[in-house]
Amino acid sequence: MIPTNSSYYYGPQGEAPLSRTGYVFLAIVMALFTGPAILLNSTVIIVTLMHKKLRQPLNYALVNMAVADLGTAMTGGVLSVINNAEGSFSLGRTGCVMEGFAVSLFGITSLCTVALIALERMFVVCKPLGQISFQKKHAVGGITLSWFWSLTWNLPPLFGWGRYELEGVGTSCAPDWHNTDPHNVSYILAYFAVCFAVPFAIIVASYILSVRLLAVQAVVNAHQMACVEGGAVAKGEMKVASMVVLMVLTFLISWMPYASLAMFVVSNPDVKINPLVGTVPVYLAKSSTVYNPIIYIYLNKQVASPPWVDEEESEAVTVVEAARVSPS
Repeated sequence: MIPTNSSYYYGPQGEAPLSRTGYVFLAIVMALFTGPAILLNSTVIIVTLMHKKLRQPLNYALVNMAVADLGTAMTGGVLSVINNAEGSFSLGRTGCVMEGFAVSLFGITSLCTVALIALERMFVVCKPLGQISFQKKHAVGGITLSWFWSLTWNLPPLFGWGRYELEGVGTSCAPDWHNTDPHNVSYILAYFAVCFAVPFAIIVASYILSVRLLAVQAVVNAHQMACVEGGAVAKGEMKVASMVVLMVLTFLISWMPYASLAMFVVSNPDVKINPLVGTVPVYLAKSSTVYNPIIYIYLNKQVASPPWVDEEESEAVTVVEAARVSPS
């Protein structure tokens, strides 16, 4: 059973937008991203829960991102593989709505978590509140807010403001960017503003402030490298900063084309987008679920190293946290 706007995804003679081979190819591509995403994000969650040394405020946010990415992979990723393998969306109208809601909920939560991580880095580097540091309670509060914010703005289509519909080649669902009804357009514009533009602005502002201050501190850090403790702290900050910057960049590279295409369609309602062209940003966005755990495991030595690793080889995050509370 195909959801209500199926005519957008099928030609005048009822032909599918892709050949059988094309759908199988998409299924394989999505499977190559979804399998590792499930495995790696599950690993991040399990390893962090098993080892107390990983329970730092920043890692709380990273685990929350892993949970959101795992949810995206388990819903949008797995269902995309199945539907592409079958060559159509096979879950009916209710399945389309539920998939669109779930993927959007997890995706926006992940984006809000990136904003939270950017704020955490800004607090560590810039210290806008003086000696008040980013603590566990702040991380938990930010995580709770990210889920609440995402839930608040993804529920309206279930109650009539906006709706979830097929997108791309018609094998996955998302907020309906194509519907020109003013009621629907008002939701899409509000959704874009509060769920993408606001977190994006927080991310950009936080990193501009952080980078400016780090540039000023570059000379100081160079002198700190001359002593063991100062060198460890400087290396630790750089390591964590590199991890977070990579996560932000890969997330934005993955999601920016999708958000840009959506806004282009909303602002140009008469434009005809080839379904295959519309599918590329969708799959690029869903592929982001596999990048973050790779970056996290590769750059976070606490996760990459076995639990019996020598304490002196422990990751920068521990050193950074210790430096925050040590007397000046």
